[in-house]
Amino acid sequence: MSGLMKLTREMKRRHGSGGFGVEILHPGLSERSGDSGIGALGRLDHARVTEGTVVEMHPHRDDEILTYLRTGRVLHKDTVGESEEVSATRMMLMNAGHTFEHEEKVIEGPLTGLQIFLRPDAADLTPMVQFHDFGTRDSIDAWRLLAGPQDSPLKVRARAQVHDMRLTQGQARDMPKRAWPGAPRLLYVFDGTATVGDLVLEPGEAVVLEDDMPVESLSDSDLVLFTLDRAAQVFRGGMFSGNTLAR
Repeated sequence: MSGLMKLTREMKRRHGSGGFGVEILHPGLSERSGDSGIGALGRLDHARVTEGTVVEMHPHRDDEILTYLRTGRVLHKDTVGESEEVSATRMMLMNAGHTFEHEEKVIEGPLTGLQIFLRPDAADLTPMVQFHDFGTRDSIDAWRLLAGPQDSPLKVRARAQVHDMRLTQGQARDMPKRAWPGAPRLLYVFDGTATVGDLVLEPGEAVVLEDDMPVESLSDSDLVLFTLDRAAQVFRGGMFSGNTLAR
């Protein structure tokens, strides 16, 4: 594959009812490679949840789950003894490993954000959970590293990096330096409108890039960028991050 591949909202699956709704993107379905993910990125859930909603205790296995909120606050409780608030400034990474359960209650809404399901490099790892207070909701016109395998605020047990940026209207920025030569990118537009090459990306749309290109904003835009090492070993059997085409 070369160039650009746009992922539209029509490719997503809708799920939820009442005050809970998500749009689910399996990014690999655009490539027809037999894998519903791309490298360590298995699935993206774009969520909107009303205040007071409780997602009861439920399990995860072999998923690395980054909770990336834009609005609202959620109270997280889990089976490793943590009870913590998560917000747009205080992010959480659940490294589910061999067994992990948690509950979520929206204590301030509406909650909007992404639940990002990354694939670990091996199965049955030790479960743990991490929190990091970034101090500010937005990184204005500069890429901010959120998670990666090393030298990052939140540690992912996979060869993947996650950056974000709020790009103000009329600004353009190059991609950050690649962690791994030849690693593809996936750029997700959470909010706003941006262009990459000749593609216009609206909220909830994404593009897969094999070659780096600048991103330019047509309006103030919240952007999330994934750098993914296709050559790295990943476990594709995770409960939510796994390859749905192999089941």
